[in-house]
Amino acid sequence: MRNLLDFLMKYNHWFLFLLLEAAGFALLFRFNHYQHSVFFTSTNAVAGNLYELSGGITSYFHLRTQNDDLLDRNLMLERRLAVLERRLAELGEDTARLFSLPPARGEAYRTYRATVIKNSLNKADNYITLDKGSDDGIRPEMGVVDAGGVVGIVYKTTPRYSLVLPLLNSKSSVSCKIRGSHYFGYLKWEGGDSRHAILRDLPRHAEFNVGDTVVTSGYSTVFPQGMMVGIVEDMEDSHDGLSYLLKVRLSTDFGRLTNVRIIAREGQEEQRTLENNIKKED
Repeated sequence: MRNLLDFLMKYNHWFLFLLLEAAGFALLFRFNHYQHSVFFTSTNAVAGNLYELSGGITSYFHLRTQNDDLLDRNLMLERRLAVLERRLAELGEDTARLFSLPPARGEAYRTYRATVIKNSLNKADNYITLDKGSDDGIRPEMGVVDAGGVVGIVYKTTPRYSLVLPLLNSKSSVSCKIRGSHYFGYLKWEGGDSRHAILRDLPRHAEFNVGDTVVTSGYSTVFPQGMMVGIVEDMEDSHDGLSYLLKVRLSTDFGRLTNVRIIAREGQEEQRTLENNIKKED
């Protein structure tokens, strides 16, 4: 307390000067119309800028919530579209059956939200680390997607983290097809360009065009049918001439991954166990 008093006594003339300055400005702006108008306008401008900055910061944090909601909605719509396409293919052109059958029910899936905490693009075998693990219900061989489309497959988990094998990995192989077609092949990444991959083993008699949409085939326990993968940009014959190689522009921008969804289909473990038992018998 004594030090504070000594400080105030030592600089009392400065404090008196500041007090008188403040009183002078208050009198100037209060009793002079022009100065009062200038002060009021300047104050409003500063306050407006502060409110704008505050609103921008608030909107930025709300934007993440909105993006999460849009991602969940996109996943739901993609699954519903796949179910409708499958039903229409089953019904064909028989419109009488179309109106007589009960509504189609989609397959049941669980989704988990996760955030990318580590990512790589420039390696032959890239991996992605997520902030969710086995304690959150995440298991190996679950599919990972973002708002753009397919990201990869969960490879390994710890209680708090997951390691994802993305499409940009030489070991990755995802069953895909051209939307509206029953013919399928396997998407492989050949390194280098993070925006393109090759769809292999598509039969020669399959019909498609440049610009067609590539989606997941649904012929696995990982991804449901109809999840967005990319767009056909170019084509060429395979080395043996028995199939096509399609250059696919990936819909997922791996350089900007932040929020993703991990998806698990009900019955996935049962199907995987059955298929593994068949392999053992062979």
